[in-house]
Amino acid sequence: MLWSLIKVVLFIGIIAALTLGAEYLLQTDGGVMVTIGGVEYTFGVLEATIALVVLVIAVWIFLKVLGLLVATLKFINGDETAISRYFDRNRERKGFQALSDGMMALASGEGRTAMAKAAKAEKYLRRPELTNLITAQAAEVSGERKKAEEVYKRLLKDERTRFVGVRGIMKQKLADGDTETALKLAEKAFALKPKHVETQDTLLKLQAETADWSGARKTLNAKLRHGSLPRDVHKRRDAVLALSEASDVLAEGQTIEARETAIEANRLSPDLIPAAVMAARAYIEQGKSRYATRVLKKTWDVRPHPDLAAAFADIEADEDANKRFKRFGALTKSKPDHPETRMLLAELNIAAEDFPAARKALGDLVETKPTARSITIMAAIERGEGADDAVVRGWLTKALSAPRGPQWICDNCHNIDTNWSPVCKNCSSFDTLTWREPTTGEASVPASATMLPLIVEEPKEAEIEVISDEVEDAILAEAEPVETTEAEKAEAAK
Repeated sequence: MLWSLIKVVLFIGIIAALTLGAEYLLQTDGGVMVTIGGVEYTFGVLEATIALVVLVIAVWIFLKVLGLLVATLKFINGDETAISRYFDRNRERKGFQALSDGMMALASGEGRTAMAKAAKAEKYLRRPELTNLITAQAAEVSGERKKAEEVYKRLLKDERTRFVGVRGIMKQKLADGDTETALKLAEKAFALKPKHVETQDTLLKLQAETADWSGARKTLNAKLRHGSLPRDVHKRRDAVLALSEASDVLAEGQTIEARETAIEANRLSPDLIPAAVMAARAYIEQGKSRYATRVLKKTWDVRPHPDLAAAFADIEADEDANKRFKRFGALTKSKPDHPETRMLLAELNIAAEDFPAARKALGDLVETKPTARSITIMAAIERGEGADDAVVRGWLTKALSAPRGPQWICDNCHNIDTNWSPVCKNCSSFDTLTWREPTTGEASVPASATMLPLIVEEPKEAEIEVISDEVEDAILAEAEPVETTEAEKAEAAK
C-alpha cells in the first residue's frame, strides 16, 4: 500500500516537473542556430529540446537496427541462433530477474512464492538446470515432497545436475528411514563427487550403521586423502572401524584374521580400551604373554579401566592370589592414586585375604568419591575382618543408591551403555562413546556379583555369592512393607 502511494506521488511529481520545464522553455528567449551546407537553421529553446530528444531516440533505433543487421549477418554465416538470441535478450533479462527473486524467496522460507518465480524464470530462460533446483527446494519448504521428488528425478537426466538430484532423493530417503536405499544413493553421490564433505559424512554414517566396516574404512581414507579429516582423528576412527571389523570376523570364527585386525586397531589407537583388550587376548591365544602385557600396560598408563585388569588377569589364569598380586604390580605402580588402581589393589588384597591391606589400599575412596563398586568392596572388607552382619548390610544398602562411577556415555545424546560399541545404540552416532563420569548420578545398580568384580581364582566365587545374597536381602528389606503388630500400634497410640 505504501509503495503504491509512493509511486503515485512520484508520477505526479514527474508530470509537474515536466510541465514547469516546458513552461520555462516557452518563456525563455534565444535559441539554437545550426548551419548545414551554408544554410542556417534557427531553433527556439523548446524546439531545440524536442530535437535533442528525437536525436537520442534516433540514435537508439539506429543501434538496434545495427544490432539486428549484425545478427542477420551472423545467421547468414552459419550461426543459427544469432537472430533468436537477439530477440531473447529481453526475455533473458526478465528470466534472470525472476530467478533472482525466486532465490530470495527461497532463502526467506517462502516456498510457494519461490516456486512461482522459478516457473516464471523457466518460461523466459528455458534452462531447467537452473530452475529445477529452486523448484525442488521450494517444494520441500512448502511440504510438497512428491513434487520435490519429481523434480529431483528430472535433475538426474542431466549430467550437470545429476549429483544434486541424487543428493536430494538421498535426503528424502533418510528422512523416511529407508537407510538401505539411502546407502545406495550415498554411494552413487560419493562416486559423482568424492570430495563433497557432507556426502562423505553421510556415507560413513550409513556404512557404520549397517556394519559395513570395510567400506567405512575406505570412505574414511577418502576423507583423509581429500583433506576433510585431520590425520590424528583419522587414526582414531580407523582404529574404531578396525576393531569393529575384528569383532565381526571373530564372530564368524575367523580367529587368525580377527587377531591381526585387532592388533592393527591397537596399533592405530593405543588408548582405545576395547582394542587393547582384544589385541591382548589375541596375543594370549598366540602364547605371546609379553606382548599382551605391554599392550595392556600402555593403555592402562593412559586410562585405567576394569576391562584392562580383567584381560591382564587372563594372561596367567591359573596363578594363585599372591602371585597374581605381585604380577599386577606392573599395572598398579602406574597411576597409583587413580580410583581404578586403588579399587584394583583392594580387590587383589581381598583375594589374598589380606583385608587390612585392602582397607589401606581403598583408603578414603568411599568418603571422597563413593561408587557402588567401592562401597561393595568395603562391604567385602568388613565381612573379611569379621564385622557384624548389620555393618555389612549397612554398606550394601549404601551401595544400592550410590553412583555407578565411570560408564560408557555417548557424547552426543548422553545415553549410558553397559558395553562399548562403535555406534551409539540410541542416536546412531559414530565413535561417540567415552568412558567417563555421568553428569547425573545413576540410581541403584543391579544386585549381582558384578558389583564386586574381584579378580580371584575359582575357590573365591563362594565369597562373591555371599556378597550377592546380601545385596538381594538388602533390596528385599527396602522393598517389602513392614507389618505393624498390635503392641506397636498401641505404643504408637500413646
